[in-house]
Amino acid sequence: QVQLVESGGGLVQPGGSLRLSCATSGFTFSSYAMSWYRQAPEKERELVAAITRAGDSTTYADSVKGRFTISRDNTKNTVYLQMNSLKPEDTAVYYCHARRVINPRDYWGQGTQVTVSS
Repeated sequence: QVQLVESGGGLVQPGGSLRLSCATSGFTFSSYAMSWYRQAPEKERELVAAITRAGDSTTYADSVKGRFTISRDNTKNTVYLQMNSLKPEDTAVYYCHARRVINPRDYWGQGTQVTVSS
């Protein structure tokens, strides 16, 4: 059974930090590129950050460059999102996504709420 379980969300003040984790099981983690998406109320889901299968390349949305860092541990089947200098506009539900390019397949986590507010 495939599972992607996000954790680490919560309420944080502007300028604060959070570290999201996405623990996975049920598929070959190292064969999947991993991403974090977010969706704010009444907005479309958007890509925040992505990392290749080996973790040797990353991409970021312009809005989070220099503040967020995506990483993965293929020994723990887990992907992380370190979020620093958080802003109120970062408030959203954050989703973990796994994507396999060859014989395409993808999976989503259930999401974790991040709220940035004073």
